[in-house]
Amino acid sequence: MTASSYSLNELPQLIGRELGTSHWLDVDQSRIDAFAQVTGDHQWIHVDVQRAKAGPFGSTIAHGYLTLSLLPCMVASAFSLRDSRMGVNYGLNRVRFPAPVPAGSRLRGHFTLLACDAIEGGVQLIIEAKIELEGSDKPACVAELVARRYG
Repeated sequence: MTASSYSLNELPQLIGRELGTSHWLDVDQSRIDAFAQVTGDHQWIHVDVQRAKAGPFGSTIAHGYLTLSLLPCMVASAFSLRDSRMGVNYGLNRVRFPAPVPAGSRLRGHFTLLACDAIEGGVQLIIEAKIELEGSDKPACVAELVARRYG
């Protein structure tokens, strides 16, 4: 799958359209453990495989923030803005985690442009990100990314 490529000038005409879909990413226990190490969030539901087997999900699950932190990688494989010299993460709106992500799952992102507003030197984008959990009818995460891109 090749990432879609757009110019900043094209974006206003793409509001309401999907910009792209990312590659699948594996969320294995080693990724979950590494995230726990970096963030200091060692809750048993994420890192204690034996205890989690008897827990509500039958296995360990990824941290919600781990799922969210995969968005930059997903965006990079889904689409690019070819005349953008710099991008800035400006924040998030409406973040939700509708489905848990069991260790061993695969995720991919679907990105839809919701808004594109001119700012000094570039544009501010609001992009809906739906992180698909393979085999689930519910997404793992839904969020609105707010980004600024400069030409």
